[in-house]
Amino acid sequence: MRAIAVSAFRAAPELVELPKPEPGAGEIRVRVEYAALNPCDWQTVPGSTETPGSTETPSSPVTPGSSPVTPGSSLDARGSPGAAAPGAPAPAPAFPLVLGVDFAGRVEKIGSGPNRFRVGDQVFGRTAGPAVGGTCCDYLTVPQESAVTLVPPGLPLEVAAALPSAGMAAAQILETVALRGHESLLVVGAAGGVGSCLTQLAAARDIRVIAAVRGDERRRMAALGATTTVDTLARPLEEAVREVCPDGVDALVDLVCATPDAFAAHAAPVRAGGIALSTRDAAARAALPVGVTGIDFRLEPTPVLLDILAAGAADGVLRVPIDAELPLERAPQALDRNRAGGARGKTVIVL
Repeated sequence: MRAIAVSAFRAAPELVELPKPEPGAGEIRVRVEYAALNPCDWQTVPGSTETPGSTETPSSPVTPGSSPVTPGSSLDARGSPGAAAPGAPAPAPAFPLVLGVDFAGRVEKIGSGPNRFRVGDQVFGRTAGPAVGGTCCDYLTVPQESAVTLVPPGLPLEVAAALPSAGMAAAQILETVALRGHESLLVVGAAGGVGSCLTQLAAARDIRVIAAVRGDERRRMAALGATTTVDTLARPLEEAVREVCPDGVDALVDLVCATPDAFAAHAAPVRAGGIALSTRDAAARAALPVGVTGIDFRLEPTPVLLDILAAGAADGVLRVPIDAELPLERAPQALDRNRAGGARGKTVIVL
């Protein structure tokens, strides 16, 4: 089968031929029709001495609203299903390492034992990561109990493929920051897949969304529910935020910054008692304003959440913006494009 893979750490991704995987007991083999790219894919490509995906090492999940918030502290909202138990090492990568975590396709074969799927079912989901199995390939195998579910009627497969990571992350981020109606949320990187979904879900709860983007995206972000859109290329972010929220915002979700200093600068407009959440592991080491709680977020995929999000997308309540659809052989170039930033939605790979 065809696949986009890296042969070693720091190696460039390339189109390769690999054996078709066989499903084990309780697994399904999926003929992949669409795979969607995420930041974790291009972050894997340069390689490092760490296992790709190791930034999702599991620890005790933070149940939204259940943990006491200490002003000035930093929490870690984690829980990576399909990974090893807390304290256990992350799965060692096996090269070639196939890229991708999101997919949609049809069940082609079922492993031994009882199974909730049937051959021919249209399914979509998220794998546990490249070290376990990637999705930019013609076929993949996944456990039936993992974050995979049926595609509901009326939902195009390419939209289903774009939904898992972006939709689930947006939903769980919103639960983590625990805002109420009429409170304010600053989203940095709002034009991308997660940001677009988060803007819609937050607006549906009457939360005031300030969307920070690169370029003039006012019309598109307003259509998704943003109250205010800030072009960070045109003016300083804090200055623009203070104009609409003089007393500060109630929460920050930063989908972009990977350094503590940059994250702290984005957190400057967060009021005392507010939350600053990072999806790039920048909160724990950041010097945040007094009284602001930092959270390093980790996604916890579940099939139940996939069902809820898919129903919303099928009904038109949740729109998943697709920025580009490209053939498998152009996936390496798509990764380079996504790394450069400025995404206007999801990039979907067509197989």
